Amino acid sequence: MQIGQLVFGLAGLLALVAFMPPLAGRLRLPYSVLLALIGFALGILLHLHAWAPKVMSDFFDTLQAFKISSETFLYVFLPILLFETSLSMNLRRLLDDIGPILMMAVVAVVVCTFAVGYALNAASTYGLVVCLMLGAIVATTDPVAVVGVFREVGAPKRLSTLVEGEALFNDAASIALYSVLLAVLTGGGALSGSTVLNSFLISFLGGALAGYLMGRLASSLFVLLRGWPSAEVTLTIALAYLAFFVSEHYLGVSGVVATVISGLVVGSTGRTRMSPATFELLTSSWAQMGFLANSLIFLFAAMLIPRMMAEMTWTQVGLIGLLFVVTLLARAVMVFGVLPLLGRTRFGTRVSRPYRMVILWGGLRGAVSLALALAVTEQHAVPHEVRQFIGVATTGFVLLTLFVNGMTLRPLIHRLGLDQLTPLERHLRDQAVSLALEDLRDKTEELARQEKIKPQVTEHLCTVFDASQASVASGQIQSLTEAQKIKMGMAMLSAREVELFYELLKSQIVDWKTAESLLSRAERMNDTVRQGGLTGFESAIAADLRYSYGFRWALRLHYLMGVQGWLARELAKRFANLIAKRSVAERLIRFARTELPPLLGQQATETIVQAHQLRLTQLEDAMHSLTLQYPVFAQWLQESYLARIAASQERARYREMLSHSLITGEMYADLVKQINQRWRYLNKRPALDIAMSASELISRVPLFDGIPDETKQRLAKRLRPRLALPDQKIHLRFGGMRAMYFVASGAVETTLPDGSTVELGTGETIGEVNLVEHTDYAGEVRSLGYSRLLMLTERDFDALLAKAPLLREKIETVVRQRQRAYQVWKEFESGQRKHEPLPPLFGLAQALSQAESFVGPLQPGSSIPVAASAPAPH
Repeated sequence: MQIGQLVFGLAGLLALVAFMPPLAGRLRLPYSVLLALIGFALGILLHLHAWAPKVMSDFFDTLQAFKISSETFLYVFLPILLFETSLSMNLRRLLDDIGPILMMAVVAVVVCTFAVGYALNAASTYGLVVCLMLGAIVATTDPVAVVGVFREVGAPKRLSTLVEGEALFNDAASIALYSVLLAVLTGGGALSGSTVLNSFLISFLGGALAGYLMGRLASSLFVLLRGWPSAEVTLTIALAYLAFFVSEHYLGVSGVVATVISGLVVGSTGRTRMSPATFELLTSSWAQMGFLANSLIFLFAAMLIPRMMAEMTWTQVGLIGLLFVVTLLARAVMVFGVLPLLGRTRFGTRVSRPYRMVILWGGLRGAVSLALALAVTEQHAVPHEVRQFIGVATTGFVLLTLFVNGMTLRPLIHRLGLDQLTPLERHLRDQAVSLALEDLRDKTEELARQEKIKPQVTEHLCTVFDASQASVASGQIQSLTEAQKIKMGMAMLSAREVELFYELLKSQIVDWKTAESLLSRAERMNDTVRQGGLTGFESAIAADLRYSYGFRWALRLHYLMGVQGWLARELAKRFANLIAKRSVAERLIRFARTELPPLLGQQATETIVQAHQLRLTQLEDAMHSLTLQYPVFAQWLQESYLARIAASQERARYREMLSHSLITGEMYADLVKQINQRWRYLNKRPALDIAMSASELISRVPLFDGIPDETKQRLAKRLRPRLALPDQKIHLRFGGMRAMYFVASGAVETTLPDGSTVELGTGETIGEVNLVEHTDYAGEVRSLGYSRLLMLTERDFDALLAKAPLLREKIETVVRQRQRAYQVWKEFESGQRKHEPLPPLFGLAQALSQAESFVGPLQPGSSIPVAASAPAPH
């Protein structure tokens, strides 16, 4: 075929496709169903176009000359469809429902394959392998028609996530089973359960790993391409095809899974790695490519239908009917049998009955099934009657699902009420409409006065506003309870929080790594709040303030091996996250005070504000403890944050001047360069000082004053610097040995056997009595802030004191004093000693006799503040 004819044919199809969406909307047909009808009609006209004018006749001749093979579907269109769908999916919502999605995507495919295989084998003369292959081909679902209906009727997002997630992964399961069965059918292997299982697991898991690695590699390259939107979009197109082809041909794993996973990785990290404008361009570009690929693949597949069904017999019509019933029953077993059981375990989430009804009926088949059937018809090693049967059965089955299920899906969703707002949402909608109409009326009257429009015109418009407000007010049949208002308001603020974090990224106030962490936690909090309301918010803020897994591993490595660099980076990341969260929390409170009272009332708003005020207090406390410990870094972070805001506002001002033609594009580019140059010094982040050596920390402990330098050197070799976090438990055993600690900076709290507590500050020791007496302390020791400690194990303790008599004498003095103080304290508790109150403070250098000059008995459960050099009873 000549290039001109090819371009003419494709251009004609694209022109036809352009009118399909509005036509489908007018006819209230699913878009895929209309495409199938148009494609089927084109397939018939290809053989009956002698009557057509010259231009149309040439167009049909061009289409007839197209050589549409199965490889065209699988290698040209399928990667685009898979990548576009996965790119637009919310990874957090996908992971929340990963249990039911994988159940329907993997297990349901296997169940459908074997159900169809054994049923058709019993009802026909075709062999078991042929029938199993047909089952694998028709097991894959096509979400395009279903999701299109969901969007038209406003179905819940979770329903779309379940259906799209299933379709993304069941393509891989279906193609894997199809490949194994085709090899058996063509004489290349033997059918066995272990062969199928091993092939599927290797293909599926290997594809997931390959897709993840390629997606992460592409995401890291986005940083290098930042500022070149066309290059970034081009890289994603290359990624879609490379992930598919490299996985299939060079790695021997599933290209479908690799493409899906790479799309999910780019979709979840792209909005932080790319510039916001680029990510919006990426989304719109892929939406357009997905629309074109889906439209063309359906048209081409439907054009093949008349040819594939030309030899259909009445026996095969009956088998197609049986195929439809069996697949529906197999899907019903999974949806209403296995899925509820999965929801009772920790691996799955509960799916409501209306959702399950739509999932059952929404299992439409489409282009992938037709492409796999076409691939069988191209296999000349397969007998002709087998090829003809698979082609006819698949085509007839796909048409049945499109015209039966697809045409009735919208009425089913309406009957189940999934296209309707809940009473809470209707009430909130009416409140929003009422407020908007009132505001619009005032603005319309003001505009009429400015434009000197006749009062009669204004009065007529005002009557329209009044009538609309009256209809809204009369529709408010049910009022909301306070609990419902609070839950709705909390959900609004959690969604607003995600938007605010994204605005920080768009304004370049935070870097992409910080934004990635903030957005991930905000989305997780949003899901928790939507499910649990105020209670969910309280649990979510507790989880939000917890240390990340990376931080915990860095801290563990620090304790085991003394590695400090990773921990310093994690602390710096937490510092940056806290200051951004605090800023957003303050903005959320202001937003709630101004926007929520008209919608939810003052009482519900105050409850919501109090909850967010509590969160703000906790964030400020966490920031305060870090600021006290690392003042230099805190100052740099605040300066950097303020400078980024100033730079963002300056860029926005220059963009506004550019849009008003006050400056040229060249001037704008030069001004942006000046902004970057002006604040470049802020990129040099100061070190977060946790990497102090043991020698530096020893100088902070008064107990070591006066000991010889040689002893200090030996001590520095044996002491291990450790950082303790706020409220972290300090273990007095390490690696099976007892250990003691010197507090170089910060403070710790030790719990006595009766439940009372004692605070120990800089210069204090913990656990020395245990080492001297070879006993284990029954109480608990926790850090009150970010405390620097020096750990000394029992083995090093004995070896060190054997060569350092002065240090031994000092430690033994502390031990005797604490033993005596604890004995005196027990005498007061038992009533044996009664005299004037004991002084609350006692120093390390005080004589042992001074330990008896206490002030009053120690009350159980009380907390004693101890001076920086004061020992506490152990």
